[in-house]
Amino acid sequence: MPGPVHIAFLGCGFITRVHCAHLRRLGTDVTVGFASRDLARAEAYRREFGGFAAWDGYEAAIADARVDAVVVAVPPRYHLDLTLRALAAGRHVLVEKPAFPTMADYVTVQQARDRAGRIVIVGENDHYKPLAVTLRRLLAEGLVGDLVFGHFTTIAHRLKAADDWRNDEAMAGGDAFFEEGIHWLHVAGSLGPRIVRAHGYRPTVSRDGPDRRAKSLLVSFTYDSGAVGSLYYSREIPSLLRGLRLSKLFGREGVITFESNGGFVVARRRGRLPRLILPGVRDIRGYQAMYRDFVTGIRTGRPPEMCLERAMDDQRLMDQIMASAVEGA
Repeated sequence: MPGPVHIAFLGCGFITRVHCAHLRRLGTDVTVGFASRDLARAEAYRREFGGFAAWDGYEAAIADARVDAVVVAVPPRYHLDLTLRALAAGRHVLVEKPAFPTMADYVTVQQARDRAGRIVIVGENDHYKPLAVTLRRLLAEGLVGDLVFGHFTTIAHRLKAADDWRNDEAMAGGDAFFEEGIHWLHVAGSLGPRIVRAHGYRPTVSRDGPDRRAKSLLVSFTYDSGAVGSLYYSREIPSLLRGLRLSKLFGREGVITFESNGGFVVARRRGRLPRLILPGVRDIRGYQAMYRDFVTGIRTGRPPEMCLERAMDDQRLMDQIMASAVEGA
C-alpha cells in the first residue's frame, strides 16, 4: 500500500473547511497541512483537522519537501501566481474554481504543467457529484432518446455581506455568475452532448444593499447534438424552502426531471412508468470523488477527469457569455 498523499492547503477560509470535512472520509489516503498569512489560523486548522503541519505563509508550504500537492484555496486573483509557483517547485495542484479569469492564464498553466510533468486538476466538484453521474448515465443509456431541450434552474436568495471579497470583481475575477454560476454551466455541458455556443442575458442589476455584484443571468446555449438549452441563475430571488428548484432534460422519447441540488431524479420514458432515482447523499457535492480522482492521478500519472483542458472548454463558453451579457440587452 502506498503511503498517504501529503496535501497543503494554501488558504484557511470557508472553502478549506468544506474540503477538509469531506477529506476525512478518505481515511489514510490523504493527510493535510495548512498555510496562511496568519500562522495562528493555520495552526488552528491543523489541530481541528489533524494536519501534519502548519505554515506561516504560502511559500513555506510550497517549499516543504514533505508536500506532494497543494490546494489553491484563496480568491481567484491569486490563483495563477500560486499555481505557477507550486508547479515550479514540483508540486501537483488542485486549484479552486473558477480557476483563472482568462484563457491566456489557462494556457500559461498548461505549459507550466507540461514542463513540470505534474497533475493539475480544477476543483469542479459538481462534475463528480452523484446527480451529474446519474444524469450522464441516463442520457448515455438513451432513456429520453434524442435530447431536444435542457432546462437548468439554480435560483436562491443568498446575498453576500459588504466585506465579502466576492464584492470585488478584481478579487473574484468577475460577477456572481462567473464566480459560482460556472459550476452550473459545467454541469449543463458535461452530460454527454457538449455545449458549443452560449449567450448571456443580464437583467438590470440591482446595486442596493451590501451585495453590489450582478447576481442574475439567463444563459441560452446550443449543444453539438443540435439540442438547445437554458440556464436560469440568480442569487437574489427567493426560492421554495430556501433552495429547492427543479430542472429538466426533454427528449423525443422521455423527460428527466431532477432537483437541481441532487436530491432526486424522476425518469420518464414513453410507454413506461416513471422511475424515482435517489442519486445519493453520502457524497452529494462530489468532493470525495474529486479527491479520489486527484490522488489517482498523482499516483498513476493519469489525467484527471477535471483536467485543465476540460476546464478550458468551460472558460471558452464563459468568455462567450460574458461578452454577450450586456445589462438589459
